[in-house]
Amino acid sequence: MGGDRELVLGAAMISALFIFALMTWWSILIGVVFWPLTTSMLVQLAKADPRMRDVATRSFQYKAYYPAKSRLSSRSTGQRRAWK
Repeated sequence: MGGDRELVLGAAMISALFIFALMTWWSILIGVVFWPLTTSMLVQLAKADPRMRDVATRSFQYKAYYPAKSRLSSRSTGQRRAWK
């Protein structure tokens, strides 16, 4: 297929879910349209950067805010306030 294996299989499973589980005309249409669109997008994504999925999943693990500290053993000042 040309895309990342897990993402292409996930798109195929979602497409099959629309087609076979719901079994209505509009869901079959959505499943048939969803499969080529997502596959072509995933192929373009893999051509641009083959490790994009790894980078994206690693970025989800980061915290939104890391408080500034002078060293590891210093006490944290707590969470910062939201911008107004």
